[in-house]
Amino acid sequence: MHQWIHPYTSLSITSTPELVTTLKDLQQLCKMLPNPGIYYFPWEISSGPVRDGETLRTFGRLHCYDLAQSEAVLTAQCNSVQHQVRVCTKFVEPFQAQLGSLYVALGDMEQRDGEGPVLKARVLTCVEGMNLSMLEQAIREQRKYFQDRQGQVESGAS
Repeated sequence: MHQWIHPYTSLSITSTPELVTTLKDLQQLCKMLPNPGIYYFPWEISSGPVRDGETLRTFGRLHCYDLAQSEAVLTAQCNSVQHQVRVCTKFVEPFQAQLGSLYVALGDMEQRDGEGPVLKARVLTCVEGMNLSMLEQAIREQRKYFQDRQGQVESGAS
């Protein structure tokens, strides 16, 4: 018997020897897919704990967009401090930029010399009207869930 657990979902498969080949094929397919991205708050990105090349999701209001440079800036406020996330939009153009609207971005972080971190967006979606405080709460709950599950996996392996 073989048990395979997907790292980002609660999908758990216990296989028989006949399914091992299928599971190996499935694992190979999963390796080919891009990472789904971990949610980071904009203030976490601007404070620097995000690694170069890391796949992440974040949100913010579209503050400005420069089509010629393929760059946008998302802003979000935390504790009366305005935080900015620079977003490279080359992979999502053309898109209908709505300044002041709330956006969710998925992409890979890139550290540019002298410029700081830039999110190379694969997805940039306008989510105007979404309850931002509920999104923040959902991100915290998701983190708690993953931490609890990681603790269970580690204690089960002991």
